[in-house]
Amino acid sequence: MCLFRYEDDPEPEERVPAGLLYVPVRPGRGAEAVIRLFRTPLGARTAVGFTRTDLLAATLGEGQGCIRLSESLLRELCAPLGADLITVDPTLSAPAAAPASPAAAAAPHRPGRLPAQAA
Repeated sequence: MCLFRYEDDPEPEERVPAGLLYVPVRPGRGAEAVIRLFRTPLGARTAVGFTRTDLLAATLGEGQGCIRLSESLLRELCAPLGADLITVDPTLSAPAAAPASPAAAAAPHRPGRLPAQAA
C-alpha cells in the first residue's frame, strides 16, 4: 500500500481514475472562466466533466466553453462550493426548451373562473 496520494489516484470507491476531464465553464469577470455547477435529479450540487469534447458538445451544445482539469483538482475546487459529487460523461439531460408558438405568445393571458365542482 502506498503512503502517498498522487493527483490521479482514484477515490477508494472508484475502479479507475477519470484522468483529465473537459469541464464546462462560463465567462467570468475579465478573462477568467468559472466552472459551471449542475444539480442531480435529486437536487444535489455536482460538478460535471467529460472525457471527450464531442460528448460535451452533444450534451451542452457546440458553443460551450471548457477547460481541462484532473478529477482530483476539480473535486478540490468544487468542494468548498458545496459540490461534493462529480458526474463524468452525463448522458441524460432535459431537452432544450421549445419557444412558444407566435399565436400563444400574442394571446393575452386572461385569468378565468375555476370550474364548478360536482357535489
